[in-house]
Amino acid sequence: MDQPKTGYATIDDYISGFPDEIQKKLQEIRAVIKEAAPEATEKISYQMPTFYLNGNLVHFAAFKNHIGFFPAPSGLEAFKDEISKYPHSKGGVQFPFDQPIPFDLIRRIVIYRMVENQKKAAGKKK
Repeated sequence: MDQPKTGYATIDDYISGFPDEIQKKLQEIRAVIKEAAPEATEKISYQMPTFYLNGNLVHFAAFKNHIGFFPAPSGLEAFKDEISKYPHSKGGVQFPFDQPIPFDLIRRIVIYRMVENQKKAAGKKK
């Protein structure tokens, strides 16, 4: 009996396990994040695609009916009015598959988190 896959080596590895339509959405989100944070590195953290720059910037993952986007509570709080129309929690927001993904919002949240992490990193150097 095959074991379900529990470990991913890369974001490509993670994305390749989904149906084509979901892969396309995940790749689009990945491209938006890369464009907004070109210096960030990619890794898998918490079994999710993660972008890292002076700490974790954002995570994203596909679920049964949505893509979860996890920019840390501060990243959601700063955009609380804009995420209010989506199901969300303290640390994540859900973008349902049957609705357009708000790529501009994702881009702005990533930039916000980048600035936030840069400020934290600068404070630690003092």
